[in-house]
Formats: sequence, structure tokens, C-alpha cells
Amino acid sequence: MPTEILMPALSPTMEEGTLAKWLVKEGDTVSSGDLLAEIETDKATMEFEAVDEGVVGRILIAEGTEGVKVNTPIAVLLEEGESADDIGETGGAKDRDADSHAAPHPEQATAPAKGYGDDGAAAQQGKGDDAAPAARSGDGDRVFASPLARRIAADKGLDLSQIKGSGPNGRIVKADVESAKPGQKPAAAETAKAPAAQADKAPVAAPAAPGAQAEQIRKMYADREFEEVKLDGMRRTIAARLTEAKQTIPHFYLRRDIKLDALLKFRSQLNKQLEGRGVKLSVNDFIIKASALALQAVPDANAVWAGDRVLKLKPSDVAVAVAIEGGLFTPVLRDAESRSLSSLSVQMKDLAKRARDKKLAPHEYQGGSFAISNLGMFGIDNFDAVINPPHGAILAVGAGVKKPVVNDAGEIEVATVMSVTLSVDHRVIDGALGAELLKQIADALENPMVMLA
Repeated sequence: MPTEILMPALSPTMEEGTLAKWLVKEGDTVSSGDLLAEIETDKATMEFEAVDEGVVGRILIAEGTEGVKVNTPIAVLLEEGESADDIGETGGAKDRDADSHAAPHPEQATAPAKGYGDDGAAAQQGKGDDAAPAARSGDGDRVFASPLARRIAADKGLDLSQIKGSGPNGRIVKADVESAKPGQKPAAAETAKAPAAQADKAPVAAPAAPGAQAEQIRKMYADREFEEVKLDGMRRTIAARLTEAKQTIPHFYLRRDIKLDALLKFRSQLNKQLEGRGVKLSVNDFIIKASALALQAVPDANAVWAGDRVLKLKPSDVAVAVAIEGGLFTPVLRDAESRSLSSLSVQMKDLAKRARDKKLAPHEYQGGSFAISNLGMFGIDNFDAVINPPHGAILAVGAGVKKPVVNDAGEIEVATVMSVTLSVDHRVIDGALGAELLKQIADALENPMVMLA
């Protein structure tokens, strides 16, 4: 039976993606592990490998198609002895009686094609005459189940329309029918209540659809020249997550000036020593290390919001915002507290390069409890950053600027001063705790040698 290749979930949060490019064509023979396609998620372009072997019988989704939902069939794989004639119009197995143009007998109706992640039922299929009839729900919709699940259901006398499937797209698989008991049916009262409940519901005015809202705004600017820029997956995700962050996270802000003269002198000395190894430390590398050590010194602040609880992390996993064309990434440096400055610098440069090429794997930009956003290189003196959920805080870093300051002796002198703002989730970190965290970061940056201790 033809095997449907489904749109994969390439990250835990992926719901849809763009089929950027096919790496195979119809008629190609593929084996397990062969590359099939390049899939664009909201954050990266990743290669998708074959799970089974066979011949690509039909490509169902053209390359370049956006918004393809996870578990949507994107191609059909044929097994040995099968041909494209075995594929139905929708991509599944072709009905046996289709060639005779006659309505199939209920006992001869075939199940939909298996998909990746199914229960391997195809190996146990018998001939069509032995197949279980295709079940239908009360409203006449077909119930999708694997061939093995249908066979077990028939042996146990189960009504498939009363079983909830746990497979892709709600498909009923072997485990579902094995755990079901004969005679299970929804209560009659529940069934009777459903139409009445629907009738009692008063119509509710739905909010304006995004398309309608866009049309209203377009009309507002009808007499002005403009270019309409279509949102890609990354921009949509950024818009949704940051809107959620500002609407649901109670931000508060802590600001502080940090003197950088000792750090700049220390950095210059270290870089001379590291020239032979091809390593050049940036101020941002010191900020990452200082933040990681501060999270260890103030462990209650090394935490994330988890809906109805707070999760305290033991390692310091620090995310760093990297600007790319059309958006940004926040690759995560794990265990940053135990890493050397040179190691952090090398990894950060590698992550930043692959972020700009959209080649990061999901585990490289997900997680962490704390983030850094540095706009100092753009000449920004200070700003407030939006927390990236579920992080507990984010440090906004401005440029180092020469300013007159009063030293410990009460004298005015010129110093290089960097302004930082710590945005804090008040559900996770209270004011005094956030202030202590920022103090630890500032102390480490103003006394950089302690970071080597």
C-alpha cells in the first residue's frame, strides 16, 4: 500500500512550515536516511530525511508552498511492485473498484494509506476481501484507522466511530483499539444534549478577521504609494510571541551604569595573548560570562515561568539575541558559567554565523533562563528589551561612551560608561532579587579578573 510522507514537526513548537525545496523528484528511489526536502520552520531551514525505502510515486505539495500544517501528506512513497496507478486522487491508496466506476461494497472499502509514525500495520494486511469495513461517525464522516487497527476492531467487535485516535490527524492505531472495551458507546443523554446545547447558544459576534483589518488599513492609505510586504513564518512568530510577552508578562525595569575601563584594558591584554590561537574576545563575551556567573551567585533568579509554577535551573544557559535579515535568533550558550571566555567566544561566533544562514537546529535556540540583547555596536545608549518567554529576565546593553564621572576620591575624571537595563518578569523575580542579580553582573564587569577565578 502506498505510504504517505507527512509534513514533519522539526521542533516541539512547530505547527506549520514552508516546503522550501524538494531534493528528490517523482520516480526517484530512496532509502532510509536519504534527504527528501528542505523545510523552513519559523526559525531555520532544515533537511528532512526519509524513514522508509521505496520510490517517490507522487509529490503532493509543490516546493515553495507556505503554511503547510504538520502531519499534512506532502508526498507518496511506493513499495516494491506498486505503481503510480495505485495512488488515489487525494494521495492515498486508490479504491479497488475505482476502475469499474462502481460504488465500492462496504466490505471492500480500503483504509487510507499509512503514514510515517504509524503502527506498521501494512505488514500485517491481508487481502481486500478480509479487510474490515470502513467505519463512519454519526455525522457520516469517515473514521480513519490503520489496517491493523481495523482488523483488531473487527475481531473484538468494536465500533471504530466510538474510539478516539491517538495517531497523526486523529487516526486510530493499534494501541487505541487494544485498550478499548467492546460495547463502549457515548451515553444517550450526552448524545441527546448535543443538538439542544447548540440550539441554546446565542450567536456571538466574531472579531474582525486579519484580512478584513488589513483591507481597512489599505483603504486608509489608498492615496499613498506603498509596498506591501508579506509576512514570513519568522515575522509572524516574532509578532505573536512579543505581543504575548507584552500582554501577559508583568515587566519591570532596573537600570545601571557600568564603568568599562578595567574591562577594556584587561580585554586588550588577553587578546594579545590569544592572537596565536586566532581568538579575539569581544565585550559581549565578557557580558555573557558575567551574566552566567551572576545567575550562579543569585540562584533564585536563574528561573523561568512555567504557567502555574517557576522552574529553577542549575546551569547558567544564556541566550544572546542575533539580528538576521527579517528578524532575529536567540542562540543559547549552555553551561556558560563553567566555560572559558575563549570557548564562549568561539561558540558565539559559530552560532551567530549559522543563525544568519538559518542553519541552527531547534535545540540551539530554544531554552535558557536569561537573555542578552546588545545594541551598543549600533550606537544606542540605552533601551528596554522585551522578555522572551519563558525567560525570567533579559539584559539590554547600550554602547560604551566616554563620560565625566566622580571617582572614589571625589574627583571628576573621564571614564568609559556602558548603560544597561534589566527587564524582569515580576512573576519570577522580585525587585530586590533583580537588583542583586544586576549588581553581580556589574561587579564582574568592573572587576573582570574575577571571571577567571
